[in-house]
Amino acid sequence: MSIMRPDRRLPVKARGFGLVAAMFVMIVVSMVVIAMARLSTAQHGSNSLSIQQGRAFQASKAGLEWGISRTYKASSCATGTLNLAGSGLAEFSVSISCTSNSYTDNQGNPVQIFRITATAQNGTPGARPDYAYRQLTAVVER
Repeated sequence: MSIMRPDRRLPVKARGFGLVAAMFVMIVVSMVVIAMARLSTAQHGSNSLSIQQGRAFQASKAGLEWGISRTYKASSCATGTLNLAGSGLAEFSVSISCTSNSYTDNQGNPVQIFRITATAQNGTPGARPDYAYRQLTAVVER
């Protein structure tokens, strides 16, 4: 005579549930890893662009100071390009432009107003992913 043992196998509906749960966990973990990789890439690009914008600001500020110094010494507009070779800003091209106006003040003294603009950029728009452009303007009275 044989002894009947209870069937310890899972019910038919519960079979294969472990495989589905494992697949679900693997898919969720892979999506989290992909999202983190994309976030890291975007963050790196944003930081790089921020640094380039700061460097463009410093290059244009150097060009503006150069233009102010030349204009003040010569009492006439100084225009041209600033060569930043040998510095950390060598990849930037800086151009300086100037316009001047003359008038006479209330006491009859001649006054000259110089508007100096310095533009710094590294390359051309769309040519590099970290393209940066900055333009600063100053008004000097002499």
